[in-house]
Amino acid sequence: MRKAHKTIRGGHHIHLLEGGQEYFAALMVAVDGAHHHVHLETYIFDFHGAGADVAETLVRAAQRGVRVRVVVDGVGSRALSEDWRQRLLQAGVDWRVYSPLNTLGLLIPSRWRRLHRKLCVVDGRLAFCGGINILDDWYDPERGALEKPRLDFAVSATGALVQQVQDTTAQLWWRMQAARQMRESQFSQAYSAFKTAGVNLPWTESDPPTKAPAKMARAGLLLRDNWLHRRQIEKAYCKAIGLARQDIVIANAYFVPGRKVRRALIHAAQRGVRVRLLLQGRYEYFMQYHAVRPVYGALLAAGVEIHEYNASFLHAKVAVMDAHHDRPWATVGSSNLDPISLLMAREANVVVVDSAFAQQLQARLVQAIEQDSTAIAAAAFAGRPRLQRALDWAAYGLMRLALFLTGKRY
Repeated sequence: MRKAHKTIRGGHHIHLLEGGQEYFAALMVAVDGAHHHVHLETYIFDFHGAGADVAETLVRAAQRGVRVRVVVDGVGSRALSEDWRQRLLQAGVDWRVYSPLNTLGLLIPSRWRRLHRKLCVVDGRLAFCGGINILDDWYDPERGALEKPRLDFAVSATGALVQQVQDTTAQLWWRMQAARQMRESQFSQAYSAFKTAGVNLPWTESDPPTKAPAKMARAGLLLRDNWLHRRQIEKAYCKAIGLARQDIVIANAYFVPGRKVRRALIHAAQRGVRVRLLLQGRYEYFMQYHAVRPVYGALLAAGVEIHEYNASFLHAKVAVMDAHHDRPWATVGSSNLDPISLLMAREANVVVVDSAFAQQLQARLVQAIEQDSTAIAAAAFAGRPRLQRALDWAAYGLMRLALFLTGKRY
């Protein structure tokens, strides 16, 4: 068996959830059944369509006395409408915005550190983690209605991982509370909040978890932040890639890997591992779309297979390795393999060491590769138009310049 990270433990029941349709349904059932508390973190909370349904569920929970705390990112989520602000306030939903922008916006590099993780914990018994924002699958805030839903994944989990999610969300909440009190010169209260965040977390499991099926998975939560977990997710990827013996399938929306991940993939392909990448095929953002392409050449030359997803927008951040071997490894989470996610943003991924889960995820990714994607041929890539190559290198150069301004190495 593959040697696991110290945070990976047995005794978990893990469900793979594909897209907002499955994720929101499971999330709303959990929130409707909550007795004590719900804590939700997300990069985007959009109130269109399915997003409004989730908001209504949170309102209902708060109205019956459940403690509901929501943290959204100050860049990813738009300001609340007055109607929703009043509804959430009157229901008792405690709504916080992580790192709201000031007048200089994103001109300050430190403001590029965003809350990108998608976590939820309900009553200390059930946790959710993945890449899915509270955003309708069939809707894009910039483009309107989509012809097909975006491709993304999340998991629901019971077991020791739930306490990891609970501790993580509680720590951020109390640190934000302390920062607010410092700004308001409430220094004694701020000290108490900081102490709470670091020593005595306020949430405990109120009810014992329901009995899970006999088949249990080993799993754990991986974080990326600017304190104790600066490179935890990147290291986990590199280690898993280095241990792979049969096949690697990675689906990643914004894929601009650093030297370590790039070398790990190349070395895996060179030693005979089949490496397949499912990447964004539709134009979404200039930087993310073009900056990845300068790294295609070295990967293709090593034998890495690259497929661009074009059925809709790819938003997944998942990977599975050796699904049919005796050392399966899979991850589902919020972290892209790009410098923003791996060096600056707060991210969260669940790692699952379980053959059934790995095979289920791999089957869905292979289906997307075979039915909804276009394979990139090395010869065709090398012969792409000069303008496209110029745009690719310009985007890559701008990304490197941005990293230089932050003082990061990648």
